[in-house]
Amino acid sequence: MDDVLILGIETSCDETAAAIVKNGREVISNVINSQISIHQQFGGVVPEVASRKHIENIAWVVDAAFKDAALNYQDIDAVAVTNMPGLIGALLVGLSFAKAFAYGLGKPLIAVNHLEGHIYANFLEHKDIEFPAICLVVSGGHTSLLYMKNAGESEVIGETRDDAAGEAFDKVARFLGLGYPGGPAIQKAAQMGQPGIYKLPRVFLDRNEYEFSFSGLKTAAMNLWMKSLRRGENNVENMAAEFQAALVEILVEKTISAALHYKAGTVLLAGGVAANQALRETMARRAQNEGLKLYYPSLKLCTDNAAMIAGRAYYDYYNRNFSPLNINAHPNLFSV
Repeated sequence: MDDVLILGIETSCDETAAAIVKNGREVISNVINSQISIHQQFGGVVPEVASRKHIENIAWVVDAAFKDAALNYQDIDAVAVTNMPGLIGALLVGLSFAKAFAYGLGKPLIAVNHLEGHIYANFLEHKDIEFPAICLVVSGGHTSLLYMKNAGESEVIGETRDDAAGEAFDKVARFLGLGYPGGPAIQKAAQMGQPGIYKLPRVFLDRNEYEFSFSGLKTAAMNLWMKSLRRGENNVENMAAEFQAALVEILVEKTISAALHYKAGTVLLAGGVAANQALRETMARRAQNEGLKLYYPSLKLCTDNAAMIAGRAYYDYYNRNFSPLNINAHPNLFSV
């Protein structure tokens, strides 16, 4: 097969992104327009605002991806786009644009699951990943453990029952007055604090299952912080350090336990929270102790981007698994 160039479009939340990837591996261009500065004033993403900004930005972001790649529109072989899961209005902007773009060029359309894209970010940078593997997908909207037999075959073995890890970061950071986005804000504060000064629970670590729950941890952190304020003990750095340590410990121990149970020699990290330095370091230490290989994307590919969408679409292109132009967007992980 000749070289395959795929345009990827990603608008599942508050990043408007477009990228061109060659043969599912080589990132030719990767343009991301973030709305963080817009949503910071609200303490989180406002769906309607995000959708409107996607409408304003998507055309020039796609055009910028072609300019960075020094390619013309007709040079691509397919258009890939995120259609699930995410904010429904935001998804529809990207999907509608991708449909029109593909139709106008006479190119096939490929719909991509956002979480599968996050997982595939590892394969854009690591060529020697061995299977079976356990993958922890951890972001603002999702926290899931997957057992992967190979790059194209995976099974969800555990999910969060309530708040996702990134969502818990955002809510606790807002409560502590640290700002948005919560993950980087808590990480920065935690670097100046010490875990263990405050005591927070580690939820579900004593159960032989791979489900997560961070709602209780979030509530415990908020209640403990209010009690400490009444006592005049308001060291926000120590609270941030303890909350981060508790959340990271839960993620790491669940993942390592799953890898050992399923006899998987490889652990993958994916999603925006995979950029957390404490998570990377703790997972690396535990993986090394258990003789497991650990892979995670670079920081630029942890957050939402279109390169991971274009890369993941390569296998569908190779297998001629194209999407019809009447395909819809779905806010949840599994369409109905």
